[in-house]
Amino acid sequence: MTAARPDVQAVAKFVHVPPRKARLVADLIRGRSVPEARTILAFSTRAAARDIEKVLRSAVANAETNPNLQWNGDDLYVSAAYVDEGPTIKRWRARARGRVNRILKRTCHITIKVEQLEAIPSAGEGGGGAKRLRRVRKGGTAGGAAAAKPQSKAQSQKKKEAAV
Repeated sequence: MTAARPDVQAVAKFVHVPPRKARLVADLIRGRSVPEARTILAFSTRAAARDIEKVLRSAVANAETNPNLQWNGDDLYVSAAYVDEGPTIKRWRARARGRVNRILKRTCHITIKVEQLEAIPSAGEGGGGAKRLRRVRKGGTAGGAAAAKPQSKAQSQKKKEAAV
């Protein structure tokens, strides 16, 4: 947990899913809100989605039960989701002429971190009860100035001609 932006994590170790296959599912939910990530995992046909969903539920439960934070599970987003390699279990399979082939059963460690979405009052209705939730980027504010996208010469000339 960092001092500036607290986050809560959950880790599942020694999961019997190859890390390459689990990373495909983890990439789907990284940066998404928790309800959206749960929906994606529920409708995913990949076997790793079940294990990643368990870790996501655990991370949300850790955030909700932490007495220092008092976070609501629906106001969280997946700030980080990564899959590391675990130990490889080696097995043998008999082949023709008394030979053997090695079977590698790969395992992985799944880590999911969740953070709180920042509540921002909406501009309409003069400060009414309506609020929007927005992710806070690391190293900046939620409404921070985005880096300007470089433009080609043709695009910048068209803008100048349109302005004249």
